[in-house]
Amino acid sequence: HTRLRCDGVQTCALPIFNALFLVYHLALVLALTSLLPFPRRWSQCVARLWTQGVGVGLRLVVGLDVEIRGREHLPIGPCVIVSRHQSAWDTLVFYSLVSDPNYILKKELTDIPLWGWCALKCGAISVDRSGGAQALKKMVRDTEDRVAKGRQVVIFPEGTRTPPGERREYQPGIAAIYARVTKTLGAPVVPVALNSGLFWGRRNFHKKPGVITLEFLPPMPPGLRRRQFMEDLRGRIEGATEKLIAEARQRFPYL
Repeated sequence: HTRLRCDGVQTCALPIFNALFLVYHLALVLALTSLLPFPRRWSQCVARLWTQGVGVGLRLVVGLDVEIRGREHLPIGPCVIVSRHQSAWDTLVFYSLVSDPNYILKKELTDIPLWGWCALKCGAISVDRSGGAQALKKMVRDTEDRVAKGRQVVIFPEGTRTPPGERREYQPGIAAIYARVTKTLGAPVVPVALNSGLFWGRRNFHKKPGVITLEFLPPMPPGLRRRQFMEDLRGRIEGATEKLIAEARQRFPYL
């Protein structure tokens, strides 16, 4: 592979991957746009193949691989996945891990011409963060609808990417989703920890070689009160994330 050395650390030829990624992303949007009149599963299939291609590019060009832990905690059927969010990588990986991921996205993203239409076609749930209680209720209803159809809903409770070592408050909407899907549908809510931001930073074209680790944690027990759920969820995700970050920094000293 084409790589450069910087301060004794082997890094990838970033312009190569970034150029390929941008062209590849444009191809995805064009492909999904052409599929708008056709069944949703066609769009999901293309999105899955695209994300798998990104993974291959990261391995071959960047030298960045992936390790998945805790697969035994991930159900085969419908569920809600609550993931720490550090990188754009997080928005791609679940296409390789579950059968029908439907992401919860802020409305600003789904308003983007072409890209937003394609995301909605794939089943994304759009949330107007300025919409107050009505927007929250709609998000919960949409999530229940997707789960009832046998899909996996992916939500990032921080609401935006948060760099490793930093913390944000979790949005309260996740508690409402938990209460609804566990009570009415019996669907599990699965927390996820990861360390992707160490390798693919927020708003950063720089990508580092190594191994991103994503860990599925045991599902949240049903019947928790709102405050207890939020505290337990945050404690599980943040605690496991800190361990993954520390482990990666020990394994890859250049991080």
